[in-house]
Parts: sequence; C-alpha cells; structure tokens
Amino acid sequence: MNALELMQHCGAIARLTWRTFREAIRPPFEIALLVEQMDRAGIGSWSIAVLTALFTGAVMALQFAMGLESYGASLYTGKMVSLGIVRELGPTLTAVLVGGRVGAGFTAEIGSMNVTEQVDAISALGADPVRKLVVPRVMACMIMLPLLTILADFVGCFGGMVVTMQEVGVTWRFFVEQVLETLDVEDVLHGLGKSVFFGYFIAIIGCYMGLRTRGGTSGVGRATTDTVVAISITVLISNFLLTNLFMSLYG
Repeated sequence: MNALELMQHCGAIARLTWRTFREAIRPPFEIALLVEQMDRAGIGSWSIAVLTALFTGAVMALQFAMGLESYGASLYTGKMVSLGIVRELGPTLTAVLVGGRVGAGFTAEIGSMNVTEQVDAISALGADPVRKLVVPRVMACMIMLPLLTILADFVGCFGGMVVTMQEVGVTWRFFVEQVLETLDVEDVLHGLGKSVFFGYFIAIIGCYMGLRTRGGTSGVGRATTDTVVAISITVLISNFLLTNLFMSLYG
C-alpha cells in the first residue's frame, strides 16, 4: 500500500465516520440492535480480557519484584504494576486482542452481506446500511471497551497482587494500600479515555473493511485478515499519540 492509497482509505473512513455519528444522533434510535452488538462485542469478549490481564499483571509483578530486589525497592512492586496496567497495558492489550476478535467478526459479517448483495437490498428497501449496520457496532464498541478495560485493570492488579505476595512477602492489605497511594483519577481517566478511541477504531475499521469487500468468499477472507492487521497497527500508533496528548493535557 502506497501513501496515496493510505490517504484514500483515511478519507473514506473519515466520510464513514461523519455518516455514522450523524445517523447516531438521529431518532428513532436502534436500541435493540445496539444491545445485541454490546452483547457480542463486550460480554462475548470478557474472557479474553480477563485471561490476558491476569497473566500480564502476574508477569509484570514477577519482573518488577526481581528487578527491584537488587535496589532494595521490591516493596514498590505494587506501585509499578498498578500504574503500568491502568495507564497502558490494560487498555492497549485489551484493545488489540478484543479488536482482533470483534473487528474481524464485523468485517466477516458485513463483508458476507456485501458480497451476497444483502447490503444493496437494505438500500433498496429504503433503509440506510450505515444506520443499520455501522452505527450499532461503533456505539457498542465505544461503550463496552472502557467497561472491559475496567475489568482488565482489576484483574491485572489482582494477578500482580498474588505474585507480589508470593515473591516479595507482603500482605494483600499492603499491596492495596500501595495501589491506592499510586493511582489517582487522572490515571484511571487516562486509560479509559484511550479505550473509547480504541473502541471507535476497532468498529469503524471493521465495518469499513466489510463494506468494501469484493470477490466472494475469498474476498471476505482477505478483508478479515487485513482488518486484524489494520486494527492492531492503528491501536498501537494511536496509543502513542493519545498518551502524548493526555500527558500534555494533564501536565
């Protein structure tokens, strides 16, 4: 993909974004479709978020406990783990893994509808495909990903606490006190703010790739693969940019 093609994709996604948010604020609201997508994007992905966060927190605690031991600072493992989970690894890893699952699902579903001309049928019946297909998915991801991030934060800190108690020998009460002393509202909002943007990127890219799918079942497969790659790269790049933005705002 050259620079011109990348700019064309960005422009097309920007136009789709405009249509999506324009339709999102127009009544009547598709509550049933939104709830259905919230169940698929959020509740259906909680196990991935929990499993990833649990072992990420455990590995972080193990590394920090061993690394800080030589400096006599292993008691501060809880501070390091909680800050890293809440500000960065919780929202980012959740977005990458959930994005691969949910975004690919959006592309496969909408892409299959597109190649079988079901999207054209929706337009022929006088309905807007963006309103029926894109809006519920984008809104659902923007709502559910922050909730999954909160769950991942708690589970990640719990995994870190268990390992810290074993490796450092502290009590759970001491670990919790370290976490509460370290984290403030800005740290929590930092991670949750990024997760809202991540949810938007996951859904809009998945829907865009599905709407532009051509070439039958093989085209659906290619589009699904491209979606996973595009979402992963977008989340990682936007994480850096959003971190700089939020740190400048908080500073």
